[in-house]
Amino acid sequence: MASLEFDAEFVRGRVAMAMKRTRDPWMKADAFGRSLPRGVGINLLVPEVAPLADFCEGVLGARILHADEDFAAVELLGSVFMIHADHAYEDHEMAGVARDQEFRGAGLEIRIYGADPDAIEARARAGNHIVLAGSIDKPHGLRECYVVGPGGYVFVPSRTIQA
Repeated sequence: MASLEFDAEFVRGRVAMAMKRTRDPWMKADAFGRSLPRGVGINLLVPEVAPLADFCEGVLGARILHADEDFAAVELLGSVFMIHADHAYEDHEMAGVARDQEFRGAGLEIRIYGADPDAIEARARAGNHIVLAGSIDKPHGLRECYVVGPGGYVFVPSRTIQA
């Protein structure tokens, strides 16, 4: 089993973030945190926010609640997830985990239930994004495809197959 190397300074709990944004934030971080529903949340770390936010909006059909140089809040089919730029995590515990990784989500499938895989595949191809697997009906009752977004995260849009 491979081991991850962490910078001890980060593990000890320093959490000040380095921000590039020059204007007032969209909302205070603590207010956003309190607004999130109970359940599982996803935060994607990327070199730059804009390419993945654009992919989420243009290919996946997401709604961008907010995006700046440091952070984006994205709504997709009723769920909210976050995108943070690497520089915003310079002094965060996760700083050494994702930095310099070509495919940051290795082994992770971000599954999007209730999405149209055929439409998303077409938009991904039109935008010259990687399509790992085209839309196909699977034995587990879903039609799905696999597309790779900027930063190497794999998204799997799917819809149920009508019996």
